[in-house]
Amino acid sequence: MVDALSMQAPSSAELINHAGLHRKSRVETAMLFGLSLPGIVVIFVALVLPVGLMMYLSFIGADGSLSLENYMRIWESPIYGKVFGITFTVAFATTAIVVLVGYPLAYFLSQLSDRASSIAMIGVLMPFWTAVLVRTYAWLILLQDGGIINDTLMHLGVISERLHLANNLTGTLIGMSHVMLPFLVLPLYASMKSIDPNLMSAASNLGARPSRAFWDIFFPLSMPGLLSGALIVFVLCLGFYVTPAVLGGGRVIMIAMRIEANVSIYSNWGAASSLGMVLIAITAVLLLVAYQISKLGGGAK
Repeated sequence: MVDALSMQAPSSAELINHAGLHRKSRVETAMLFGLSLPGIVVIFVALVLPVGLMMYLSFIGADGSLSLENYMRIWESPIYGKVFGITFTVAFATTAIVVLVGYPLAYFLSQLSDRASSIAMIGVLMPFWTAVLVRTYAWLILLQDGGIINDTLMHLGVISERLHLANNLTGTLIGMSHVMLPFLVLPLYASMKSIDPNLMSAASNLGARPSRAFWDIFFPLSMPGLLSGALIVFVLCLGFYVTPAVLGGGRVIMIAMRIEANVSIYSNWGAASSLGMVLIAITAVLLLVAYQISKLGGGAK
């Protein structure tokens, strides 16, 4: 009976120990909050506050009152549907081109020695050191009807008429793919370098041909890096402005250009904000779908 009572009622030492642990836990929580406070402030100022303000402006009508007219205009006007269609088409096409070019490039870099890959990586990182506007105008000089590429092909007799490579969708995709390539190669290269080379050697020792070992072992293991890089490229492409504006020649109108026109020409912040909010919502849905697909792939694996 005494033993049972002693088990139910904690001793004074246990109470003191529990109070000490509780006080230490509160101190640690306060320290963690204090350490996280600068990050929380930065996220609030740089992300929550601008997005919240943009959401508020999207519900302000032309007369200054709360209204859904900005969203109704997007829903009813076929022009906005076409602009959204062009934006996502360009983003998908650019991502596909970058994946087709970037995967072999990242694989080649991952197979080099550390010293050689470091030197070769300079070529990949070089675009980061040059402004996007400079690179875009450089591509315009190369791709225009009287540019270096057309002159060279005409001189070599490859073509009899000049190719229209600039001021259209083709030029836009070329320029955007060049700008976006490092954003895929870097995470993909890191993913490939983390793959144990002994796995490929083991597959070869077991009789698998190099192509079979690549598709059954190397490629699946590199998929996380490929998906991460592709998502980064796709999301960044949705907000592209400079390259489509210069290389598109006014024929490739993307969402960012429409937002800029609403602000600078029409001074309609509500319309511009509503376009931004719709783009954020669609992008979030697509990312959620991609995340679910990646989870299914991981589960199947």
